[in-house]
Amino acid sequence: MSLNEHQPMSGAGKTLLSKIQDRSARVGIVGLGYVGLPLVQAVHDAGYGVIGFDVDDTKIQKLKRGESYLKHLGDVLTQTLAASDRFVATSNEQILAHADIVILCVPTPITKQREPDLRYVLGSGQSIGRVLREGQLVILESTTYPGTTRDLLVPVLQQGAMERGLDLQPGDHFFVGYSPEREDPGRSGMVTSKIPKIVGGVDPDSSLLTTEFYRSCIERVHPVSSAEVGEASKLLENVYRAVNIALVNELKVVFERMGIDIWEVIEAAKTKPFGFQAFYPGPGLGGHCIPIDPYYLSWKARQVGHETRFIELAGEINRVMPRLVVNHALEGLREEGKELRGAMVMVIGVAYKPDVDDIRESPAAEIIKQLLMRGARVKYHDPHIPSFPSMRHYDIKLDSVPLNEQELASADCVMIVTDHKRIDWDLIGRKASLVVDSRNAMESYRKEHKENADAWSARVIKA
Repeated sequence: MSLNEHQPMSGAGKTLLSKIQDRSARVGIVGLGYVGLPLVQAVHDAGYGVIGFDVDDTKIQKLKRGESYLKHLGDVLTQTLAASDRFVATSNEQILAHADIVILCVPTPITKQREPDLRYVLGSGQSIGRVLREGQLVILESTTYPGTTRDLLVPVLQQGAMERGLDLQPGDHFFVGYSPEREDPGRSGMVTSKIPKIVGGVDPDSSLLTTEFYRSCIERVHPVSSAEVGEASKLLENVYRAVNIALVNELKVVFERMGIDIWEVIEAAKTKPFGFQAFYPGPGLGGHCIPIDPYYLSWKARQVGHETRFIELAGEINRVMPRLVVNHALEGLREEGKELRGAMVMVIGVAYKPDVDDIRESPAAEIIKQLLMRGARVKYHDPHIPSFPSMRHYDIKLDSVPLNEQELASADCVMIVTDHKRIDWDLIGRKASLVVDSRNAMESYRKEHKENADAWSARVIKA
């Protein structure tokens, strides 16, 4: 429904719409991580006053000093925000009472049982509920299952207001929308303002206000009929990727037994100009979306009496990939008369994807854990991650070592998990003895620099 077709809205809605149209609305963004901070940039660039809220005071203090804590965003953004009179960084939730629009960009992990863990959404909703007032728009950007915004977030907001004696009704007194984040850290030129935005609300007024707000700071906005459609669309995007990655991971194992190179097969298949999109195998899934989000849908499906067999099967295949990579190292070492137990394995790259300092759900953590459990000694090199950070399910205490001749010579096996551009592949090829390559990085380099690769002495196993 367009603005002209919309039925008359409440006085609170009209007031907020006017503030959006003249950019006088103040926007609070809760959660200043990989999703929230780029959104701060888009909203601030659109001319709004922005309140950046995070419970991590370390981030707040760095923002106040203009220091970047997300390398892929650079220093210019944080320096610009620190110098701006339209940006405030805070860990005081009371300041959110001054925001006309509050956007939640908080994590939605899964439990060990692979069920939704919505503690951050509910906790943030409680914080906003304690300051909720008439005329505010609350938007959830976190990935979640259909129904979360309407059935969980709205009641939490209302309960917070009720505890202060306020009977606020969505669509009349305050407004609630959903717009899934689509951040892809490290992708060149893909800034938040240029990534198309899906938007939906829990009622017509909420949908319209959410749409009009995002249209003021995002180049392309796609309204949908409800918050539930928006929630489902995000899950479809990530289930699609998870299932197709599982397919090529499974085919990799099958083709390997046939003596066929899966990478060459994919390169051949993708010459077809229609009906095929290339996905690539790897050591396992990583990042904040694909390893987690499909389980939100499979959990919700069980609540309505249906099994999502594709999702469950894809999860099983993708979860086993770290073990298969470790098995390649074990077999490669045995072919050289060595055992994995006691061997020194040098892991190259621990970020979940190339050229970022993001380690969320990285398969490197499970690979290192399995190597240690099998008695290997482990070190790693990653130019973007100087120390292995603490993770929800892993506590790995390692620091990155230099990539030089001495470190490579002391390694019985070099295992490529993440193919950063800043890695010296030629040095690895010349000085490593055994390379287990889960990213086809060595072959890619060989094709471009055959004159260098001809001098390699390393034995390379594609994993």
